Amino acid sequence: MLDVDKIKNDFPMFKNHPELVYLDNGATTFKPSCVIEMIKKYYESSSVNVERGDYLLSHEVSSAYEKARNTVAKFINARKDEEIVFTSGATDSLNMVAYGLIDKLNKDDVILLTYAEHASNILCWFDVAKRKGCKIDYIDLEPNGRMRLDTLIDKLNFYGNKTKVVSIAHISNVLGYKQDIKEIAKIVHQYGALLVVDGAQSVPHIKTDVQMLDIDFLAFSGHKMCGPTGIGILYGKYDLLDQLHPMRYGGGANSRFDINGNIILQITPHKFEAGTPNIAGALGLAAAIDYLNDIGMDNIEAYEQELKAYMIEKLSKLENIHIYNADTTSGIVAFNAIDVFAQDAGSYLSTKNICVRSGNHCAKILHNLIKTDQTCRASLYFYNTKADIDKFVAECANLNIENCINIFF
Repeated sequence: MLDVDKIKNDFPMFKNHPELVYLDNGATTFKPSCVIEMIKKYYESSSVNVERGDYLLSHEVSSAYEKARNTVAKFINARKDEEIVFTSGATDSLNMVAYGLIDKLNKDDVILLTYAEHASNILCWFDVAKRKGCKIDYIDLEPNGRMRLDTLIDKLNFYGNKTKVVSIAHISNVLGYKQDIKEIAKIVHQYGALLVVDGAQSVPHIKTDVQMLDIDFLAFSGHKMCGPTGIGILYGKYDLLDQLHPMRYGGGANSRFDINGNIILQITPHKFEAGTPNIAGALGLAAAIDYLNDIGMDNIEAYEQELKAYMIEKLSKLENIHIYNADTTSGIVAFNAIDVFAQDAGSYLSTKNICVRSGNHCAKILHNLIKTDQTCRASLYFYNTKADIDKFVAECANLNIENCINIFF
């Protein structure tokens, strides 16, 4: 059992906003003091650049930066540090994969997605497909967001060896269903395709072992796991990562170039990290990972499942609330108040110091599955409590047109 009262003391946001019920962790998470102090320490005590400084302080920061890469590699059980690329976030990471593969895709090749994907895992593939003449198709999902393996197999059988990429979220950012990535990887690889996984909503909440799951590429963000904004990770199996074409060129990514345009790139992963990296972000992310490890990812997952079950039990008793994903196990709850526009519901809850997300959550084609393009989303993390949920549910009971109109007058 987590000592949540003690945990909350680690987060200055709760000290500065003691009445806040924060249920928007799917968008971003609060930062513990250890992360803030790490960033502050870098800027106050060692704010120099990495890799190319021939002086002691630069060497020390370079070592700390590479140690942060090692911390990430161990956290997801990568085979080696060189399989970790620092990016600006999951969006950047997914784009790096899509455009990095562009030279390996041909006309009429197939890229499989689902209707539940975040824009970050759709729009880059749309553009690549247009440039190369590829086909985008969608793997059917059940109403709660679950991918049935037989449906995936049907798609792969239909397209055969034309399928080159299957790119899906481990956990959907709206419906919160956790896909069976290990079995999906086994099937996808039998057909010779690559499996790209959006881990933005999974890596912060569940133990992620890329070797056990046999993921080819994994993308996730630091700010959704108690780390800083502006830092993310692209993991790739080394041989596959090494074959990707870099999106950006510049200092740090090349070993040599000449007046004739000949370029010798740095070895992977450095060839993908052109320019001055987000040093403070990388060090802050490493501090966040150390913090999560101290709590224990299994403990975090178990506690979130307990909170989710409690929230569903309480919300299900309200006749004015429709829940879209009551039977999923992640800490994401998608719901609407009957006859109330999602943004109006979110605004009403805000007047009660309750933070939820409302809208389409960047999943703009999900309406093909759940038959609505606007929902409210409450998303939990390990610092939430049953008291938070009680206050949230009590105000959800008051979500009606009249109350929502009254907040504007």
